[in-house]
Amino acid sequence: MEFTKMHGLGNDFVVVYGEKELPQNASDLAVKLCNRFFGIGADGLVYILPSEKADFMMRIMNSDGSEAEQCGNAIRCVAKYVYDHGLTTREEITIETIGAGVQKLQLTVSGGKVSSVRVDMGEPVLDGLSVPTTVDANPVVDHPVEVDGREFRFTAVSMGNPHCVIYVDDAVNFDLAAWGPKLEVHPLFPKKINVEFATVNAKDQVDMRVWERGAGPTLACGTGACATLVSSVLNGKTDRSATISLKGGDLFIEWDESDNHVYMTGPAEIVYKGTVAE
Repeated sequence: MEFTKMHGLGNDFVVVYGEKELPQNASDLAVKLCNRFFGIGADGLVYILPSEKADFMMRIMNSDGSEAEQCGNAIRCVAKYVYDHGLTTREEITIETIGAGVQKLQLTVSGGKVSSVRVDMGEPVLDGLSVPTTVDANPVVDHPVEVDGREFRFTAVSMGNPHCVIYVDDAVNFDLAAWGPKLEVHPLFPKKINVEFATVNAKDQVDMRVWERGAGPTLACGTGACATLVSSVLNGKTDRSATISLKGGDLFIEWDESDNHVYMTGPAEIVYKGTVAE
């Protein structure tokens, strides 16, 4: 099986093109190939597939074998892959996802290669039961959740996949490993949850660290950055556009008041190509 190793701000993926549909053993392959000691090593396995609704379809298997509904860093990688490999010549494309539907992407091209991608991530889902959480409120803002005797306050947002955003004094040095896995599987979140820990430094800049559902700590999370911006607006902490600073770098996120859509702009990189036995 031929693959391309790619990353968006260090959130890395094994990208596969050429399959007609998602292989039946995709879950097992993800566990095998994403292992950083016995496999290629990645946060997820991404398939670029044909679509009847868009130019391409993206399916993402997390490193634990579960499927992610959407991934903001992966979709930028897919956009770069299809353009840089000559699968499209257009700088505006559409990609179908299973959780967020068809998304529009604007490519910035330099020297014949994609340097950055602006993604229309669609409207955020704020209804608590739809995110989903077990909280029957719309929106779910500054809601308590208790873990091991410690209370956190979270805001719930779905960007095609579920997120809870928690504000802390120092997100950069926050102990992700201690609290991320416990919050991910908390009973308040029936389909588990991506957990963002955020510190607002200015109206246009937020530090964020993430514990991703099915992958653990990652260097970046595009949908998480979008959820963090939406949460920060709902909590009166930022303007409707801001730079979200992740461990792997910065994403620029906008929540457009005119259409209620969230827009994410950031880079994607090709690391290397290879062949692996399935």
